[in-house]
Amino acid sequence: MTATVNQPAPDFSLPDQDGNVVTLSSLRGKWVVVYFYPKDDTPGCTAESCSFRDNYEDFTEAGAVVIGISSDSVESHKAFATKHNLPFTLCADVQSEVRNAYGVGKTLGIIPGRVTFVINPEGNLQYKFSSQFRPKNHIAEALAVIRA
Repeated sequence: MTATVNQPAPDFSLPDQDGNVVTLSSLRGKWVVVYFYPKDDTPGCTAESCSFRDNYEDFTEAGAVVIGISSDSVESHKAFATKHNLPFTLCADVQSEVRNAYGVGKTLGIIPGRVTFVINPEGNLQYKFSSQFRPKNHIAEALAVIRA
């Protein structure tokens, strides 16, 4: 299955870095930015997450919620969020079920993909941006869609 622009975004319920369950459908009425990243505390993922952190106020002012998802554990996410002062939600998709529901494959067949989705307040997928090697571009792309 692959998430398709202008179609309903696949719903999910996943634990966050504090062990709380986050459900996409509970965020209806808000813009939601969901970014899938390969692994906590790796150089590209740290740069991407810290860029979301550094622009977090812009997202909240635009009425958006930011959610990062990887297959790392709740404990790994907690340590990563604490170490880098990440003010947003990181969800643990340990079995990659949500990653698969969104159709986020692997780069070169081995590295989990880096894809950002923007979901509009009605719960439809508004925009998809994929770039394994330009992690900071995900922030500008997502903000531009929300502000448009």
